[in-house]
Amino acid sequence: MTGPAPTDVHPAWLPPEVFRAVGSRHCLVLGAGGLVDTVVAEVERACAEHGGSVRREVEGPPPSLVLALVPAVGDGGPAELDAALAELETAGGGPLGAEGYALARHGEVTVLLADQPAGLLYGLFHLTRLGESAFGAPYAAQPHRPAMRRRMLDHWDNVDVHPVMGQVERGYAGGSIFWQAGHPRRDRGRVRAYARLLAACGINAVTVNNVNVHATEARLLTERLDDVAELADEFRPYGIRVHLSVTFAAPVVLAGLSTADPLDDAVRAWWAQTTRAVYARIPDFGGYVVKADSEGQPGPFSYGRDHADGANLLAEALAPHGGVVHWRAFVYNHRQDWRDRSTDRARAAFDHFAPLDGRFRDNVIVQVKHGPMDFQTREPVSPVITAMPGTRMAVEFQVTQEYTGQQRHVCYLAPWWSEVLRFGWSDDGHTVAGVAADGGGLVAVSNVGDDPFWTGHPLAQANLYAFGRLAWDPQLRPAELLDEWIELTFHPDTSADPDLLRRTLHEIMDDSWRTYERYTAPLGVGFMVRPGLHYGPDVDGYEYSRWGTYHFADRDGVGVDRTRATGTGFTGQYPRPWSRVYESPDTCPDEVLLFFHHVPYEHVLHSGRTVIQHIYDTHFDGVAEVEAACLRWKSLVGLVDAAVHARVTERLDEQLRCAREWRDQINAYFHRKSGVPDAHGRLLH
Repeated sequence: MTGPAPTDVHPAWLPPEVFRAVGSRHCLVLGAGGLVDTVVAEVERACAEHGGSVRREVEGPPPSLVLALVPAVGDGGPAELDAALAELETAGGGPLGAEGYALARHGEVTVLLADQPAGLLYGLFHLTRLGESAFGAPYAAQPHRPAMRRRMLDHWDNVDVHPVMGQVERGYAGGSIFWQAGHPRRDRGRVRAYARLLAACGINAVTVNNVNVHATEARLLTERLDDVAELADEFRPYGIRVHLSVTFAAPVVLAGLSTADPLDDAVRAWWAQTTRAVYARIPDFGGYVVKADSEGQPGPFSYGRDHADGANLLAEALAPHGGVVHWRAFVYNHRQDWRDRSTDRARAAFDHFAPLDGRFRDNVIVQVKHGPMDFQTREPVSPVITAMPGTRMAVEFQVTQEYTGQQRHVCYLAPWWSEVLRFGWSDDGHTVAGVAADGGGLVAVSNVGDDPFWTGHPLAQANLYAFGRLAWDPQLRPAELLDEWIELTFHPDTSADPDLLRRTLHEIMDDSWRTYERYTAPLGVGFMVRPGLHYGPDVDGYEYSRWGTYHFADRDGVGVDRTRATGTGFTGQYPRPWSRVYESPDTCPDEVLLFFHHVPYEHVLHSGRTVIQHIYDTHFDGVAEVEAACLRWKSLVGLVDAAVHARVTERLDEQLRCAREWRDQINAYFHRKSGVPDAHGRLLH
């Protein structure tokens, strides 16, 4: 069922070594179902590699590992299994749920219990993370349940090669693993291996095509539905449901209707009939993802309707089948006049969606980017996340590094995501993670392509892994997640000095997001990248454009006035205390100062430095940190696979070149604008 792992692709966090602890033991699996069959196949493969055995009947020699569905446990099983069950009942924690599991060790037997097959699968991969520590001293039953019901990856993959964006929009690891030049890729082993990797870090849903739905992609909903079904067949054995991005104009584009008005009876009937056909072909289909009335995509505005009308149309069609619609809140005026400082792209999602709270159907999930702009290196948390208590919300991250180095730069994003997830609006513990857990979960844009290393940069694999793990448990610490990823990907059995390797990778990666921030756009001002490509510096590249992405630097200062008193009023979209904190430059955190305020270059930060000196210093510091990372990586020759070392070396060389370019252009630009010299007398070009 699971098939052999592809030999032409990096194993990422599932090399054969991580299954040694499981595969070297006598294993008993109790339960039935497709996902249990997957568990058995995984254990069989591990045992074939490492000398253990697996069976599905109670009769036989005493097992050292039992993996069992609670409903399948009957008389005659190992006593240790009964003990683990008794502990769970005594603990009184309630059912483990659809995806939860519990782990216990009694005597010489480790027991993995689950109520449902998916829990058994996730529990197996938890055992791979624990390794031999799962088989040491006895411990009582420990339950594990996901915080988020839906943990989803959106692929911005195009079926046809787009003339501008290529096969994968904002993809930095080669072509799509699903599509190739208008047709499905026939390398299904790669898709199965991908599904396995995702399940191992906790992902349970994927969208297989771009949110910008073009002509060919629109037909995946109808005459090309078999292509989607084939992908669903590969993901299903790992508990992953397939979703599809659809165009709101589908009734016009695909059926020739004269309208896509969400209140038109013929349109409603078409969506209902089409959705029934989808579920007839893919019974466990997850639902639709929609980008509407955004950046040229069609939507309900054309018919005088709003986003609730549009989303509810699709939700009505999906509801009888248990499906959901993810309706993206990335909606703004993308034809702004840079001279009009009352218009503010950051306000747009709140202005469009907050008034609609309570009007969306229960199976609508409003999917909002974690920041109010567009996945910049530093943004405040979007106020929309707390503004709609009567609506299911999904928080969206971007694993693909569009604005964070495009997988040519080391930029470990888990520290940033963790900050966002822990962000709260009051003292009652209400956080971003809590909103997502209560609503639509976490979603992220995938960073995977057909590159042999999956993500282009081998170290960028850590971002994909960390996203899945944080979606399962937002309380996990980024350093702990990096430890997990290192132990799995660079297994100690494969390195001559695993402690040195682990320590060096932490030195390179722990602070790499802040390093990237230091040598790029300062103090939350954002963008300053080359238009279109979004790679490398171009300080004024978007400054006079239609996209609403301005920094407003002049001879006196820099930053965007988003205050209620004198600016766009964006600070007023936040609840207290943050509306007050962000309103004044005296209380606004330094890292987002220029996002909220236009200040003089000589404005003194909480750090004690002026804004202009901060710009100079951090850009020099960032380059120095990349130089140090290059030297640290060079010291690992012989401790990691030669191909991995060569690829990372090549990427670090490019990162250093680009960091120096950022430093020189940013510092020169602001020196010329401000006329203020560097306090340390360094060359500012």
